[in-house]
Parts: sequence; structure tokens; C-alpha cells
Amino acid sequence: MSNLHSQLASLATSFANAVLEAIKGASLEDLLSESPAPSRARRDQPNGAPRPARARSSGRLKRRSPEDIAGALEKVVALVKKNKNGLRAEQIRDELSMQAKEMPRVLKEGLAKKQLKSRGQKRATTYFAA
Repeated sequence: MSNLHSQLASLATSFANAVLEAIKGASLEDLLSESPAPSRARRDQPNGAPRPARARSSGRLKRRSPEDIAGALEKVVALVKKNKNGLRAEQIRDELSMQAKEMPRVLKEGLAKKQLKSRGQKRATTYFAA
């Protein structure tokens, strides 16, 4: 067993020395051209062209002005007035093509300004025009 161990240690040492000699003999440009740059490899496409910008489908929303929120609230109130049985938040969101993240603030404003009334809890909450 010790013979095998000494053979493996000798091979590993000679391999490591050969790799070090090859690196010492190479120029910096050769070394950099052989190794991919981690930051560019992930961002660029295989042909080297940068990836097109993606639409923000997740993450934070851009800051909305009070006018933006009021405008969204007007749309919600108009939609809810058309439906006498009321609508749940996800139904309102689907009808108005809004993101789920936009809804809580708009609905909260509507309830606070008494433009909307609600009945139920959590996902079963139904909103009515006041």
C-alpha cells in the first residue's frame, strides 16, 4: 500500500510542477484568453452580443405618484360599480390588467376614502362600490 501511496504522491507532484511551469511560461494574454471572465460569461450571449433588456416582471414596482394611485382607484371604483355582486381583488386585477403588487395600496386607499366597501377576509374579500 505504501508503494502505491508513494507512486501517487510522485505523480501528483510532477503534475503540479508541470502545470506551474506551463503557467510561468505563458503570457498574461494567453492565460486570460483561456479562462472565461465570470461576469461577462453570464451576461453575454454565446456570440458575444449583450442580452436584450428584460421587462421587469418581478421585483419592486416603480414609485407611483398620488395621481397614479388615484387614477387606478377611479378605474377600480368604476369597475366595481358595474358589478353589483362585488369583485374579489384577483378579479379586479384580471379585468384591469394590473399586477398583484399594485392592488393592496389602491384597495386600501379606496377603503380609507370610503369609495369602496369590503366583505370577507383574506382572499375571499369582496369589494363593493360605496
